[in-house]
Amino acid sequence: MRARYAAPLGIAALGAATLAYAAGFEVRSFRLRRVTVPVLPPGMRPLRILQVSDIHMVGGQRKKQRWLQSLAALRPDLVINTGDNLSDPEAVPETLDALGPLLEFPGAYVFGSNDYYAPKLRNPGRYLVERVQGRHGLNGNAPAVGIPRNPWWELRDAFDEAGWVNLTNTRGRVKTAGAEIALTGLDDPHIKRDRYGEVAGGPEPGADLSLAVVHAPYLRVLDAFTADRYPLILAGHTHGGQLCVPFYGALVTNCDIDPDRVKGLSTHESAGERSYLHVSAGCGTNRYTPVRFACPPEASLLTLTPRDS
Repeated sequence: MRARYAAPLGIAALGAATLAYAAGFEVRSFRLRRVTVPVLPPGMRPLRILQVSDIHMVGGQRKKQRWLQSLAALRPDLVINTGDNLSDPEAVPETLDALGPLLEFPGAYVFGSNDYYAPKLRNPGRYLVERVQGRHGLNGNAPAVGIPRNPWWELRDAFDEAGWVNLTNTRGRVKTAGAEIALTGLDDPHIKRDRYGEVAGGPEPGADLSLAVVHAPYLRVLDAFTADRYPLILAGHTHGGQLCVPFYGALVTNCDIDPDRVKGLSTHESAGERSYLHVSAGCGTNRYTPVRFACPPEASLLTLTPRDS
């Protein structure tokens, strides 16, 4: 009898220990990813961009708030927020408190679906099913009905007041560190709010650098930005897979990008062109799935350097 139950009990103990680690330690084990991207014109001095994404703030997350505040010590030239700041309708004040020191720097932002809509309980297994079926968000799924809204306009007003550039299906410019950066952004493709036709046309003349910004890295968006010859695309949304398999990687991406590019720096090709793509694994989770495994929460510091002559 003892041998008969030893294996099931051992598996149960391992599962419990894994869950305790994922929910009790790793989800609060905040990291900074450092990446170098050679996209600047020859001779231009390096620029440092801090990308924060997928904060998914819930009331009472003091360690996350302190960590976000501490990122101001990096003194970035530019802050890019790639969305999904909220996972609690009441968490706007705490989100703004956490981002307060970063709002002192030049910045720009797009929103994600969780900025607009309150989270709901969801079977995690559905992400695997949707990956197999090619359905994600409102892309192939039935329209969402009756979902409570988050007060996204409060975030928007605070970001705008601080001088951050709103890139919701529009373009903008930021002057920082002696450089002029042209930015092109889209609203969240995960809920089909992207309108590329409103921003099409490629990088703007006269700028030292042009960047593309979007929350969810859907292939249709990456294809369009790359075909228009943007040197670098910044995105979030994927949580890096959130629950990953050690030495293997992510199982899901929650969009149609492949798991090999679920986080970090990669490239994307379209219409004979190639762009760098950086996907942030983000620093939060949906409030109903507050676990991470083999995928620590993160922000990213991208050092942009001159490309080869």
